[in-house]
Amino acid sequence: MTELILKNCPACQADVSSQALHCPKCGHRLRTPVRTPFGKFVKWGFIGFNVLMLLLLFSVMGSTSETVNQVGTDPEKAGAAIGGMLGMGFVLFLWFFGFVGGGITMLLTRPQQ
Repeated sequence: MTELILKNCPACQADVSSQALHCPKCGHRLRTPVRTPFGKFVKWGFIGFNVLMLLLLFSVMGSTSETVNQVGTDPEKAGAAIGGMLGMGFVLFLWFFGFVGGGITMLLTRPQQ
């Protein structure tokens, strides 16, 4: 059982519990909630996933433009352009669903109030 310890709010000098995040009288923030280690892992995984998807998208765009410039005939260029668009579409598809799933997971592991 935790013991109730009161301290003064720095903004309004009201008595506030040491476990409170905000002063109930004036709303001044007393302490900041902290993510759990799993929450930090999810947050950095989410950031890393988005950076990886951005790099992959630029890589697909660059290789598509190189391939279109290297092939000779018009049908080959059209095929290379269609293949590049399909590749970018797949990367964007993965990015969207990864972003939504990672965002929901990050939301569920945020610091509790």
